Amino acid sequence: MRVRADRDVCIGAGLCVVTAGEVFDQDDDGIVVVLDEHPADVAAAREAVANCPSGALSLEE
Repeated sequence: MRVRADRDVCIGAGLCVVTAGEVFDQDDDGIVVVLDEHPADVAAAREAVANCPSGALSLEE
């Protein structure tokens, strides 16, 4: 599995960081940054993708 983020779509809500802080972070403007494209905690990554309000996050199986 690979995590992807569309930084142009991100609204900076930060739910991804709260849900999977080992996978996601935010830059100085609050836009998502993927820290680990192939996370060990797949469940947390899936939850973060599912809860992203802007749909900026996705998974490739």
